[in-house]
Amino acid sequence: MKATARAHPIQGIVKYHGLRDEERRLPYHDSISVCTAPSATVTTVAFEADRGEDAYVVDCEDVSGRGAERIRAVVDAVRERAGIDDAVRLVSENSFPTNVGLGSSSSGFAAAAMALVAAADLDLSRPEVSTIARLGSTSAARSVTGGFSILRAGLNDDDCRSRRIEGEGARDLEADLRVVVGLVPAYKETESAHAEAADSPMFEARLAHVHGQLAEGLDAIRAGDFDRTFELAEHDSLSLAATTMTGPAGWVYWQPETLAIFEVVRDLRDSGVPVYFSTDTGATVYVNTTAEHAARVEDAIAGLGVETSVWGVGGPAEVLAADEALF
Repeated sequence: MKATARAHPIQGIVKYHGLRDEERRLPYHDSISVCTAPSATVTTVAFEADRGEDAYVVDCEDVSGRGAERIRAVVDAVRERAGIDDAVRLVSENSFPTNVGLGSSSSGFAAAAMALVAAADLDLSRPEVSTIARLGSTSAARSVTGGFSILRAGLNDDDCRSRRIEGEGARDLEADLRVVVGLVPAYKETESAHAEAADSPMFEARLAHVHGQLAEGLDAIRAGDFDRTFELAEHDSLSLAATTMTGPAGWVYWQPETLAIFEVVRDLRDSGVPVYFSTDTGATVYVNTTAEHAARVEDAIAGLGVETSVWGVGGPAEVLAADEALF
C-alpha cells in the first residue's frame, strides 16, 4: 500500500483570509487561484503494518509539532475512509523554496492527500480529494484540482470543495500566462495570520467587497481576459495586506525588495507592457505577464538584484509511476 503523487503550488487570485472553522479549515468566503509550474511537491506515502507510529519527512527533515499535527489530520481522514489502522511513512520533496510566500503548503498537502488516497485504494474524484487536502491547508484544495480553480466556502465537504474553472477562455489564459517570480527569501508565518484575521478592523470591509471580486474574477478567467484577471489579483493582494497588517500582531510581510518590484511593474505597465504584481502572505512577488513579454519583464526584475525564475501554469495533482517513488 504505497503511492507517489505530485502537485503544483498555487498563486492566489482572489485569496481567502481567515477560517470560520480552524479544525476543518473552512474559510469565510470563496477563493480563486492558479497553479504554477514547474514548481512542484512530490510525496511518497506507504501504509506499513509493522511500523509503530507515523513518520513524516519533508525536504530531508523530520516533521514534528504543529506541522505533524496538520499532516496527521490528512492521514487520519484517509485512514478513516479506508478503514485502515496501519501507521504511515511519508516523505516529501519540494522543487522550490518554502516558507517564502510561494504556496508550498498548498502543493505539500495536495500531494500528500493524492498519494494517501491512491495508496489506500480509494476511488475519489479530485474535488473529493480536495476536501481531504483542505484539512491540512485550505489552499491545498485548489492545488488538487489545478489550473485556475475555485474553492467554494461552506460548512461541509459537499459544499467546501475545489473545482477547476473550465472553458476555452480559461485554457487560453493558462497557455499564455507567464509568472516571473521575484524571490524575496524572508520567512513568513501564515497560520497565525489566518487565526487572527477576524480581529482586524479591515476584515468586515474585505468581506463586504470580496464577493464582487470573486464574480469579476470568474467572469474574467472564463473570458480569457488577462488584464482583468491580473489587475484583480494585484488589487486583491493590496486588500489582503491591509487586513493582515491591521490585525493584532500587525503582520507586515513585505520587504524593501518587494516594494521595489511593485514600482518596476508599474513602470513597465506605464510603458505598455501587460504586467501585474501579486503577493500572498509573504514577501516574494508573483509578476504576471504574457509569454510575449516574459523575457523583458524578467530582465527588469532581475535588474533589481532579485533572484528570478519564470513559471507557467500547473495542472491537477496526479499519481506518479512506481519508479518515481522517493523511497
